[in-house]
Amino acid sequence: MTDLPRLLLALAVGVLLGLFYFGGLWWTVRRLPAARRPALLTLGSLTGRLAITLAGFYLVAGGRWERFAVSVLGFVAARMIVTRRLSPQHGRPQSREG
Repeated sequence: MTDLPRLLLALAVGVLLGLFYFGGLWWTVRRLPAARRPALLTLGSLTGRLAITLAGFYLVAGGRWERFAVSVLGFVAARMIVTRRLSPQHGRPQSREG
């Protein structure tokens, strides 16, 4: 069980990669209405986010599927955190119409 610190590090890196990826997506979407070239912004953002995220997964995995799997779990957890945190209904009570 000497690999536990590395697995915890892989989990933390996965969370950071997820925060970077989905935070960058949120940033891009917020800037699209004012962008002079929205397609270029979208493509550039996607390419940059994917390159950094995939490189991060590659480095943290170090050839071990266990580390890769744990980092992907952290990535998915970050997705859930970001989507809940940035959702329009966050912190507001649901209104009932009708």
